[in-house]
Amino acid sequence: MTGKHLALILPQRQSPFVIGARETNEPGPGEILVRIRSTALNPSDAKAQKRGIYVTKFPAVLGSDGSGVVEKVGEGVTRFDPGDDVFFHGAYDDNDLSTFQQYAIAVVDFAAKIPDSLSYDQAAALPLGIATASIGLYGKANGLGLVPLWKHGGLGKYRGMPIMIFGGAGSVGNYVIQLARMSGFCPIITTASLKHTNYLKDLGATHVIDRYLPFPALKQAVERITNAPINVIYDTVSIRETQEAAWQLLGPQGRLVVTLPSVIDDRHRVIHTNGNPHTEENWETGRQLWLHLSKWLEKGEIVPNHVETVPGGLKGIGAALERFEGGQTDGVKLVARPPETESDLDLISSPPYHHQQVNGLRRTPSMRYIRLRMATRFLRSFVMARHIELDRRAEMEYGGWPFGK
Repeated sequence: MTGKHLALILPQRQSPFVIGARETNEPGPGEILVRIRSTALNPSDAKAQKRGIYVTKFPAVLGSDGSGVVEKVGEGVTRFDPGDDVFFHGAYDDNDLSTFQQYAIAVVDFAAKIPDSLSYDQAAALPLGIATASIGLYGKANGLGLVPLWKHGGLGKYRGMPIMIFGGAGSVGNYVIQLARMSGFCPIITTASLKHTNYLKDLGATHVIDRYLPFPALKQAVERITNAPINVIYDTVSIRETQEAAWQLLGPQGRLVVTLPSVIDDRHRVIHTNGNPHTEENWETGRQLWLHLSKWLEKGEIVPNHVETVPGGLKGIGAALERFEGGQTDGVKLVARPPETESDLDLISSPPYHHQQVNGLRRTPSMRYIRLRMATRFLRSFVMARHIELDRRAEMEYGGWPFGK
């Protein structure tokens, strides 16, 4: 496919966004070209622009959550056809894979068809949130290494074990609750604004504790719910206050998952998770998640966030990202619709400023490594087979690592 499309561009580190034109590139092997209908906003997007983190090459396109229509499929793709409605997990390291634009390329391993019951907006709200929840719980390198739902015996594996989630109403926390329910955890305790109590209980939480309680009151509330040690805590908020509270509530054999750098000096028991499936260590967990995600959505076992549409298409994203700094996104996922971007058509045909920079927005060499990983996946599976016996032994110890029973 030739031509150009509109994108929200970050010209340099910590600069304001601009609307510009990019070339619409062809999908490679194992990829699809998607005409984006909706893209979700995340705190990481705001941090990338305001604080200059996560992105090192400029000009850059941000956005990691997308949904839309397949325009073209690359070599070897059999799971999708042109015209399919899909949602997918994008990436920052290659501007073609980012989602704050009207067209993007998606890696098939991290894409799925949208069930008929979901809108584009709802589907776009899923990728990063559920990936972070899944990798934190089931990933071996960046998570607890619990027996995943897609593995034999994974459903209900942790029946009767308590779990606690800080920030259950957030875009990661609500998926941790749902996955914990499917994994059998009970009780499922979460902190949140009490206005979200009914919603979170519908998702699977058994107890909702006011997130504003001081620690002594929080501890008393937890002790009234269970006297069993809480050996799994997932802190989706991960500010110093919540990490320290979680650490004090953690059972003696427990481990804590955080989404921001840990303030606790214990690398064995505190895991800083990374929800990007495009990394080598997260690839297989992400691939398995996306193979099963549509089925869970169709059955209603996983439901997406509540969404709020940002007006103005791509032009509305910059102002909307400011809301993350002010804590104005409680219990809702912000979604923008790139096709609604108003622009002078001359910007596409002959952009005077962005035409000079369009080469800098072409595909980066990182895609060569993605393709290499895909081409060698089966070879790696033989190497991974050496770990089967270790996995079997770990699962005998309550799945992934030796929790107290």
